[in-house]
Amino acid sequence: MRRTYKYRLYTNRYNDELVGQIHAAASIWNHSLALTRRYYQRYGSAIGSYRLMKHIARLRRQNASWQRLGSQAVQDIIQRLYKAYDRFFKDPKRVGRPGFKKRLGYTSFTLKQAGWAYLGQGRIRIGSRVHRFVESRPVSGHIKTVTIKRDRAGRLWLCLSVLEAASKTAPHEEVTHPVGLDFGLKMFLTFPDGSGLRSPRFFEHNINAYRKAHRCLSSKNKGSINRRKARIKLAKVASRTADQRRDWFFKRAHDLCDHYDLIAVEDLNLRGMQQLWGRKVSDYGFGEFVLILEWVCLKRGVAFQKVERFYASSKTCNACGVVNAGLRLSDRYWRCGCGASHDRDQNAALNIRDRALSLWLGNGRPGFRPAVAA
Repeated sequence: MRRTYKYRLYTNRYNDELVGQIHAAASIWNHSLALTRRYYQRYGSAIGSYRLMKHIARLRRQNASWQRLGSQAVQDIIQRLYKAYDRFFKDPKRVGRPGFKKRLGYTSFTLKQAGWAYLGQGRIRIGSRVHRFVESRPVSGHIKTVTIKRDRAGRLWLCLSVLEAASKTAPHEEVTHPVGLDFGLKMFLTFPDGSGLRSPRFFEHNINAYRKAHRCLSSKNKGSINRRKARIKLAKVASRTADQRRDWFFKRAHDLCDHYDLIAVEDLNLRGMQQLWGRKVSDYGFGEFVLILEWVCLKRGVAFQKVERFYASSKTCNACGVVNAGLRLSDRYWRCGCGASHDRDQNAALNIRDRALSLWLGNGRPGFRPAVAA
């Protein structure tokens, strides 16, 4: 099983050398992309990846800046380029054609078998230099690749792709504590018992810092050093917001796995929600939370189930199963013909839980309603 460990590199005088290697990788990417396009325009066919690797290897002997990168890192760049072309040809409507990148827009390079050595105790040798990193958790398994990545704020990260034995616990077939989670705009999560969880809304909390950084950036001349500094300052605000949100997501995911053995969510249409409610949906980060929750459940051995997108969780009465087709989005409370009164979000959470149990235990049989206490 592959797993990636990500660590922050300490800032030191050798970091400029790593940044220079990222810039060299950007130059090789752009040159390789230009060659593939020119070859196709002239001959009407694609140049083979191995042929391109040999050509770049010959050019690399004559270019001192390209020699800062190892040969395997150069090969990985060309492999990335051809993978990007493969994705483009498979789905050209959704995936754009590979394009040229600025030096600041290219973010990483990857080393495989050679060019690095893991020294332990938060140290790694890349080339002839030893770099220290924040070893927040130990590395377990055999390291396959080492990637140096730069984010928009200029921070450098060490990503170790590790091959380790499959240690994830399989979910229990017997479910005793299921929960359905309904996402909303007032409450981030609503539980079947009617309780809810509010999101701190980190973007809204840091909005003044965003505005100040944007004003500072807009007042600088394009191409100036001060504008580059202002851009980095704005990127640091965005990185801090993303880090706060991601940390909160992981903590909430572990809390849910501590209390439940089956967690069910809806398959949301996030693009449609963003078109309706805009920035607020992006601030909540529903999609990122679902990905993190699914990964934590897999790691902790907790069952995770997605309910289909077009299941009428809010309109279906949890007591009798009748669908209220006339329910509007503004109707937060409603009464069914059977006499049951419903809170819209709580009813949705109950239906998501029961539907997930039907899919998990009853294999989606029509009419299967598990007997679970509310």
